[in-house]
Amino acid sequence: MPSLIDIRRRIRSVKNTQQITKAMKMVSAAKLRRAQDRTIASRPYAAIFRKMLSDVAAAVAGDERVAANPLLARREENRILLVLITGDKGLAGAFNTNLIKAAGRFVVEHPNSQVSFVLIGRKGRDFFRKRGAPTVSEHVNLAAKVKFEDTGAIADKAMELFSNEEIDAVYLLYNEFKSVVSQKLTLTRVLPVELPQQSAPADYIYADPPAQMIGLLLPRYVEMEFYRALLESAAAEHAARMTAMDAATSNAAEMIDKLTLFMNRVRQTSITKEIIEVVSGAAAAE
Repeated sequence: MPSLIDIRRRIRSVKNTQQITKAMKMVSAAKLRRAQDRTIASRPYAAIFRKMLSDVAAAVAGDERVAANPLLARREENRILLVLITGDKGLAGAFNTNLIKAAGRFVVEHPNSQVSFVLIGRKGRDFFRKRGAPTVSEHVNLAAKVKFEDTGAIADKAMELFSNEEIDAVYLLYNEFKSVVSQKLTLTRVLPVELPQQSAPADYIYADPPAQMIGLLLPRYVEMEFYRALLESAAAEHAARMTAMDAATSNAAEMIDKLTLFMNRVRQTSITKEIIEVVSGAAAAE
């Protein structure tokens, strides 16, 4: 049985850990609010952009010049680029683990394809670097302050590789923010671009030819998808970390209660033993 000193030391250690997890929860909650606001604000823009792209695509349906756009070229997926967005830090529950496992399943599900990676986030980078996975580029510390220029550069590189036929498809794998307690693992193909379908073209008067406009909109659409994915991932990571730290704080409180109860029992046993020894000594002296 541990001594009272050992139990008190254990309780003190758990209380210190509880203070750390509580502080981390509060920090994540503050960061989540900002990240959530940016994520929610980006969704209407993305929806309107897709609607506009759909309208322009309907106006140029059947135009051979549009079909010749390199970002729309469909080829057999022999060489795939998987853009994996993980976190830069841990202590976020299964946030990073689920993403890494999903990336592993993606490779297994494409045995006849050569899968290379663009790794955004320290956790994914460290995991696949140790295993020698083929990597096109690595990026860390982007989620701390998501900038369109950073994600735009990554998207431009992916579009360049696809246009030069060095790769045949580009997929994004990330966690989409749903709520504080829910994140959705999302795998989406961004290249080749699949034009949104619309039953009838909108009645617009175009200042520029629609075929020319579609060529300008497609790169912006791909860049927006990369930017939105990183925004969603950043918000989901803060939510997952806040939830994990809240659970850790609650578990620490339960452990402190159990250790305190156990300490009281040990102390009571020690007192009872001392009383018995005193009474037995007094009885032997008579």
